[in-house]
Amino acid sequence: MNENNKPNALLYGIDDKPPLTETIILGFQHYLTMFGSTVAIPLLLAPAFGINDPVEKGWLIATMFFVSGITTFLQVTWGNRLPIVQGGTFSFLAPTFAICGMAALANVGWEVRMQHVQGAIIAGSLFEIAIGASGLIGFLLRFVGPITIAPTIALIGLALFKFGAPEAGKDWYIGGLTILLIIVFSQYLRKVHRVFNLYPILLAIVAAWVVAAIGTFAGWFPAGHPSHINLENLNNAPWLRIPYPFQWGFPQFGVAAIVGMLAGYIASMVESIGDYYACARLSGAPVPDKTVISRGITFEGIGCMVAGIFGTGNGTTSYSENIGAIGLTRVGSRRVVQAGAIIMIVLGSVSKFGALFTTIPSPIVGGMYCAMFGMIAAVGISNLQFVDLNSARNLFILGFAFFMGLSVPEYFVLHPLKLGAGFKWFADIINTLGSTGMAVGAIIALVLDNTVPGTDVERGLVAWGSGE
Repeated sequence: MNENNKPNALLYGIDDKPPLTETIILGFQHYLTMFGSTVAIPLLLAPAFGINDPVEKGWLIATMFFVSGITTFLQVTWGNRLPIVQGGTFSFLAPTFAICGMAALANVGWEVRMQHVQGAIIAGSLFEIAIGASGLIGFLLRFVGPITIAPTIALIGLALFKFGAPEAGKDWYIGGLTILLIIVFSQYLRKVHRVFNLYPILLAIVAAWVVAAIGTFAGWFPAGHPSHINLENLNNAPWLRIPYPFQWGFPQFGVAAIVGMLAGYIASMVESIGDYYACARLSGAPVPDKTVISRGITFEGIGCMVAGIFGTGNGTTSYSENIGAIGLTRVGSRRVVQAGAIIMIVLGSVSKFGALFTTIPSPIVGGMYCAMFGMIAAVGISNLQFVDLNSARNLFILGFAFFMGLSVPEYFVLHPLKLGAGFKWFADIINTLGSTGMAVGAIIALVLDNTVPGTDVERGLVAWGSGE
C-alpha cells in the first residue's frame, strides 16, 4: 500500500509487515491495551464461582489470556482478517452470575459451577456459529436497533453495582485512590501524553498496587487488612502451567443455563459488528461486506467454543480498546496483532504471571469496577444519540426496559418460580432469564420497539444505519 493512499497517514496499513523488532513491540502494546479489561473479568468471576484458592484464581487469569491469544490469532488469520483483538466479554457476566446462583448449584464445588457455565458457553457458541455461517446475522440485525441495544449494554454495567463501592469501600484510602487515579489519567491527562489515553486503567492499578505494597512492607497494612499484599501465593505457584481443554472437568449442558446465556451472545454479536466497521476504517481495510461480517461472527463463535472448552468461565468478543489504539498509533498492520496474540499465548502459559495478579488487593479491584462498569453503562446509553428522545413512544420503551431490567431480577431473587418436578426445566429457564437484567431489558425493548408503531427516523434506524 502506498504511503499516500493510507487513511489518516497510517504508518503501517493492514497488509504491511513492519520490521520484526517493531512488530514485537507494537504487538506487546496491543497486549497492554487489552490487559485491564481482560484481567477484570476473571477477578470478578472468581468469587461468583467460589474460587477461594489464590493459586487457582491465578490459573483462571492465565487461561483467560491464553485463550484470548488463540482466538485473536484465529480471527485475524482466518476470520474477518481485520487487526482486531479478541478477549473476554462483559456481556456474559450477568448470565454467568445467574447460572452460578441457581438453587441446584448452591452447595457444590466451584468446578461444578464452572462446568455448567462451560456447557452454556459451548452450546451458545453453536448458535453464534450458525448465525454467522448461514448469513442470518444481516437479517436479524433488521430487528435490533439502538432502542434495543442501549438498555441491553447499559444494563451489563448497571447490574454490577454491587461489586463497585462495596469492594472499594473495604479500604477507601486505596479504593478511593484507584478511582481518583483512573479519573485523573483518563480524563484530565489524556491529552497530555498518549500513554494516559492508552493505559489509564493499567496505570491506575499499578500505581495503587505500589502504594499498597509500600503500606504492606511499612506495616501500615498488616495481615488481614483489605489492602495487605500477600506474596505467599505467588511464591507457591509453579513457573509454567499450560492451560488444557476441560481442565476443570467435562462441561454440563443445562437448558436453563443455555437459554440464559443467549442474551449475552446477542449483545456481544451486535457490539462486535460495530467494531468491525471501526477497525476497517482505521486500519485502511475495505468497508466490511456481509461476507466479512458473517465470517467474523462465525469465528467469534468458534472463539467462544474454544473459551468454553478451556474453561475461562467467559466467551470472547472484539475489543474496542485496541481499535482505539490503532487510531492513536496509526499502525493497522494485521501482522502486529498476530504478534500480540502470540505474546498472549506465551504469557498465559506462565503460571507466575497469573498468580501475580491475585495479589491485587480487593479495594483496588473494586475501584477499577466503579470506573469500568460505569463506562459500560455509558457506552450503552450513547446509542441513544441516534434516537428521537422527544418521542413519548421511545421514552416509554426505554424507561420501562431499564426499570424492569433492574427490578425483575430483584423479584426473582426473592420469589423464584417453582413448578412440579415435570416442569422443573421450564422453571429453571424462567428463573435464569428473570435473574438476568440484561436479558429482561433486551426482550422488553426488542418486542416493544418492533411492535409499537414508530417511524424509522423516530426509532433511530436511519441515523444508526440499520434502516438503510
